[in-house]
Amino acid sequence: MSLTAVAIANTVRFGLRTARDVVETTLEAIGTRNQTYHCVTRLLTERALHMADTLDARIANGDPVGVLAGVPFGVKDLFDMEGLVTTAGSVVLNGNPPATQDAAVVQRLVAAGAIPVATLNMDEFAYGFSTENAHYGTTRNPRNTDCLAGGSSGGSAASVAAGLLPFALGSDTNGSIRVPASLCGVWGLRPTQGLLPLDGVYPFVASLDTVGPFAGTVTDLQRVFEAMNGHALEEIEDVRSLRIARLGGWFLQDVDPAILDGIDRILAFFGSHKEVDLAEVARARASAFLISAAEGGNLHLPRLRKTPMDYDPATRDRLIAGAMLPSAAVVQAHRFRNWFRTGLHELFEQVDVLLAPATPGPAPRIDQATLSVGGKTVSARANLGLFTQPLSLGGMPVLSAPLPPAASASTSGMPLGIQIIAAPGKENVLFAIGKALSHAGLAGYPVLGGPVPDKG
Repeated sequence: MSLTAVAIANTVRFGLRTARDVVETTLEAIGTRNQTYHCVTRLLTERALHMADTLDARIANGDPVGVLAGVPFGVKDLFDMEGLVTTAGSVVLNGNPPATQDAAVVQRLVAAGAIPVATLNMDEFAYGFSTENAHYGTTRNPRNTDCLAGGSSGGSAASVAAGLLPFALGSDTNGSIRVPASLCGVWGLRPTQGLLPLDGVYPFVASLDTVGPFAGTVTDLQRVFEAMNGHALEEIEDVRSLRIARLGGWFLQDVDPAILDGIDRILAFFGSHKEVDLAEVARARASAFLISAAEGGNLHLPRLRKTPMDYDPATRDRLIAGAMLPSAAVVQAHRFRNWFRTGLHELFEQVDVLLAPATPGPAPRIDQATLSVGGKTVSARANLGLFTQPLSLGGMPVLSAPLPPAASASTSGMPLGIQIIAAPGKENVLFAIGKALSHAGLAGYPVLGGPVPDKG
């Protein structure tokens, strides 16, 4: 897919190209190239072509169509799609009845004219940061297929980075949008907790789950988010007047120096040298781990008692361990979460935007099992959310922004990403910052065979 979502919609709406041609081209590209990346699990060919023909007929009749008219997209395999069994990246749910309707956010995108063409690979039941799936295979990073795409929304991020789709949907509980967006070099958004409906989305951790989009440009990402949210965002008139700071302490340790250099350049662009610290970040991360394990484990406990061997062994063991956690520990984790969230929100009395790394460094190789954290050798897959997981407790919106290719010269050209964090409900601030950085060449990474970063 060589055009942005905005460009595709414009060409279709004004009759310069048919929606059928766009969809057929997309399906052909996926059929040819997906075997390299393993990001697509199912094609929605019949439905997509029917929707395209219907849209083309409406345009020919002069009927109004949505702002995403004819734009193909994919969904992480935990979104309900009418007529399909929602697998959540597993075979455990294969006996469930097909969904009777699309997930709520998918319905909103369809109403805006977008056309779903595929379901996308993920960690089983969204429990992981690597998209190594025992049932559907490992999704490979399009920037280097020897490397992980990240997870759990790895198929979504990889499909955009590969130029197969202009945008895709994912979910983010502890970093499942932000981590793969960073590792694959695309834009991703974890919206404000509770802002977008989760109807028709298979749950993982109800108290932390969110859904959001990936896109190759920040302009596309905003257009898609606005369609998901149901209204346009209020524009920020003077972006340079926003108060911006970096998170210090925990967020300066075990980070690739190129990421810190990228954050330095962004701060300089805004004329800021401010650094603020969060207290007890390590405990916040531990609380997120505990809450996720307990809620995920108890959600699956009835099925684990009946058909435990249907699960990926790694997922099964973590879910069983989580279900066995004592309730007192879970209660304490939630109490700590409330305290930590209050402190995080208080920072926004001092600043409008916070910056932090999205991952410790570039995507690890698939055969690279460990990385160094605090001088200790730890599991790479479990620690890719080192910087995303604590922030999930706050419920704020977070934009994952790729640094430009020049920033990754020291990482053999593999993408690096940052988190841009704002107060709840301030997605318009995030997009204003993202577009300013993209225009200035301080953020954005071109997708393969696709659009270059926004320049205005």
